[in-house]
Amino acid sequence: MRESTKKEKNLYVFMVGRNGTYRGGIRPPESQLIDLTIIHSDAKQIRIFCQQIVLNSKSVQGFPSTMADGEPLSIDSIIARLLEVRGCRPGKTVQMSEAEVRGLCLKSREIFLQQPILLDLEAPLKICGDIHGQYTDLLRLFEYGGFPPEANYLFLGDYVDRGKQSLETICLLLAYKIKYPENFFLLRGNHECASKRRYNIKLWKTFTDCFNCLPIAAIIDEKIFCCHGGLSPDLQGMEQIRRIMRPTDVPDTGLLCDLLWSDPDKDVTGWGENDRGVSFTFGTDVVAKFLNRHDLDLICRAHQVVEDGYEFFAKRQLVTLFSAPNYCGEFDNAGGMMSVDATLMCSFQILKPSEKKAKYQYSGLNSGRPANNTTAVKKK
Repeated sequence: MRESTKKEKNLYVFMVGRNGTYRGGIRPPESQLIDLTIIHSDAKQIRIFCQQIVLNSKSVQGFPSTMADGEPLSIDSIIARLLEVRGCRPGKTVQMSEAEVRGLCLKSREIFLQQPILLDLEAPLKICGDIHGQYTDLLRLFEYGGFPPEANYLFLGDYVDRGKQSLETICLLLAYKIKYPENFFLLRGNHECASKRRYNIKLWKTFTDCFNCLPIAAIIDEKIFCCHGGLSPDLQGMEQIRRIMRPTDVPDTGLLCDLLWSDPDKDVTGWGENDRGVSFTFGTDVVAKFLNRHDLDLICRAHQVVEDGYEFFAKRQLVTLFSAPNYCGEFDNAGGMMSVDATLMCSFQILKPSEKKAKYQYSGLNSGRPANNTTAVKKK
C-alpha cells in the first residue's frame, strides 16, 4: 500500500463488494475524504481513506476510546477478563466497572450507526440464534466455532434476559464488535428494547441507547436473508428497511416490530394472528413469494426454541436457529450454530445441554440426529 503524500490524521477502512456496493466497515462522510488508495484482494476492494484514526481491516488495535471517567477503554483487557472464566464453574461472574460497561455501549453504538441498518455481508461466517444470557454456552459456541477473529460471526439477537449472566454476555459481544467491527456482527432481537430492564437505572438507559442503534437485518451474498423474528406484510422492498432511522425503539406494530417478532406457522396460509399478542404468523406461501420476489434462497431467523438447535420450514426455504441449549433450565433443547462457507454451503454445529456430555457434531438437515452430510444453499 502506498503512503499518502498528505499528513495522515486518520485511516478508514471499509469493504466494497463485487458490484461496487458498500459491504461494511467504518465509512467516513464523503465530504471528509482526504486521500484514497484501492487494494484488490480476493475479488474485493478495500478502500482506504485518510482521516483521524488508524484502523486495521481485520481488527482494531487499541481502539481510541475513553470511558465516562476519562480513562482509556482497554478492549483487549476487557476481553481477556471476560474469557478468564473459561473452564471455571458455570455462572462465575466477571468483575467489570460501570465505566467499562458504559464505555462498551458508547463505542459500539458509534460503530452500529456507522454501519448500515441492513447489513450486506459475505460468506464465510457462522450464524448464531438466541443466547439469552447463557454466558457459559456462548463461550462453548466460540470454543467450537473458533474465537474471533478465527471465524466471522453474525448473531441474530436476544442476547439478554432469562439467563443469569446477561451482563457478561452482552459485554463480550460488544467488545468483540469493537475489536473486530468488520468481522463480527450483531442484529437486534425483540429483547433488545427499553421494556427489558435488567440493570440499574443509569446502565439501563445506556444499554437502551445502544440497543436502539443495532442493525435490524442482514443479507449474505445476496442470497440469505437474516433477521431475528421473521417477515412482515408491510415489507415490499429492502429499501424500506434501509430507510428506518436510528436510534429507534421497537414500535408495537409495523415493519420493524414484525422483523423482530413474527413467527412461521405451518398451519397458516398467508398471515395469521400471533399467540404472542404482537405481530403476525406467516405461512409457507409467504416464504416462497418473498424469496422469489427478492431472488433469495433462504431465510435465517431465531426467536423460537427448537429442539435440535435448528429447524427447517417451508421445504428448507427457512431455518430457525436457537443457540441457548437447555433453555432456562426448563427445556431439553440443543443449541445450534449454522456455518456458511464461501460457496454458500450451510452446515450445522450442535451444542448439547451442558449438563450432558458436550458433543461437537455436524447435524443432518432432515433431523436432529448426528450426520456427516451437509447441504448447499445454491445460488440461482
